[in-house]
Amino acid sequence: MIHLDDENLGKIDKNHGLSTDEILEQGKLIKEYLHKIHSKNPGFYDVIDDNTLIKAINIFAKKAEGKFTDVVVLGIGGSSLGTACLKQCFKKFAIERPLKEGEIKTPELHVISNIDPVLIKKFASILDLPKTLFIVVSKSGTTSETMAQYLYFRQKCKEKKLTIKNHFAFVTDKEEGLLRTIATKDSIPAFEIPKNIGGRFSVLTSAALLPAKLCGIDIQKIIAGAKKMKDEFEKTEIAENTPFRFAAIQYLLSQKGKNINVLMPYSQQLDRLTDWYTQLLAESIGKQGKGLTPLKALGVEDQHSQIQLYNDGPNDKLIIFIEAEELTDPLVIPNPHTDIPAFDIINKKVTFNKLITIEKKGTEMALTENNRPNITLKINNISEETLGELFLLFEASVAFLGEFFDVYAFDQPAVELGKKFSKELLLKEYS
Repeated sequence: MIHLDDENLGKIDKNHGLSTDEILEQGKLIKEYLHKIHSKNPGFYDVIDDNTLIKAINIFAKKAEGKFTDVVVLGIGGSSLGTACLKQCFKKFAIERPLKEGEIKTPELHVISNIDPVLIKKFASILDLPKTLFIVVSKSGTTSETMAQYLYFRQKCKEKKLTIKNHFAFVTDKEEGLLRTIATKDSIPAFEIPKNIGGRFSVLTSAALLPAKLCGIDIQKIIAGAKKMKDEFEKTEIAENTPFRFAAIQYLLSQKGKNINVLMPYSQQLDRLTDWYTQLLAESIGKQGKGLTPLKALGVEDQHSQIQLYNDGPNDKLIIFIEAEELTDPLVIPNPHTDIPAFDIINKKVTFNKLITIEKKGTEMALTENNRPNITLKINNISEETLGELFLLFEASVAFLGEFFDVYAFDQPAVELGKKFSKELLLKEYS
């Protein structure tokens, strides 16, 4: 369960913080805003009830078991950031252990989200293509960067005389787009992103759940966590609706000049969650001259860099901490230098767990002392279920922000304009 601690907002000057009454006053809008969101049918909270999605993924994963040493996701933006987040949380720090009898080693997960030729060539040189599965993710099926990646690695597989349909899977629109056409023509397995779900809201679809499942991440638990937060999202009392309360705080503080939101988890595992949220917030709300600018930070690392600005620079930011109460079993800090007074602050009773908690608290107190608004999202631990809750929390809060700012949160016209100009330049260059 996620707990939103906004107590510090009431401890600072009223020009920079928020009283409990200011926040609770917004509760009268929940029913209206829920109705407006439902009328738009954005899909991100309904897809988690689609059992056929999980069934199809599980069937494919079972057939692929033991065939691949590497799974490579080709995608950009919302097509890859959710997968990168899941990899950081559950695979990057996974410790190799001996396999149990009959157990099959899960593949390594890679995400190629750029078209830097150095990066592309490096992957081509290190992948064992006969044992690699490429998952191409593009809802439109025409994303230039993703299609360029696909064409390159398809050619590499062809040079190895591999059967293409055995080494590629697509995640795309159910009926339209170039990828769907190719999938039908070449019998390539294809999974759908529902029409009413945009790329940045697709983390709870096949876009991220398919590669996660193939690499041993428990996607049922992700969905279970998301369903918990969906129940909160539907509540009409502000005390019970964490996504609405979170969005209300962000909006109210923006009206007091806090137009920059800094997401700062105190866990290395959640580092890529900030990248995913940065796109979600920026692309959904940054419209018509309105919006919030997202920044990413990492505790405790950025206490020694960015915090100087946040504490003593322009007072235009809301700091959003994420604190995991159970990071791991207590890890004791040894102190062999008992004869050196400078080390007295660290004795054999201090753990890394306690130290990171204390450092977060100290940073929080300093910000509050300097009238810098800050809140904390507290989670029990970092698990698949917790990530599911966080994904749905952020998606639902952004949907509410769209209503607060009176913008349509589910399109990206400025992004599409850039794509249009890029395609025109490309055609001009090679005409």
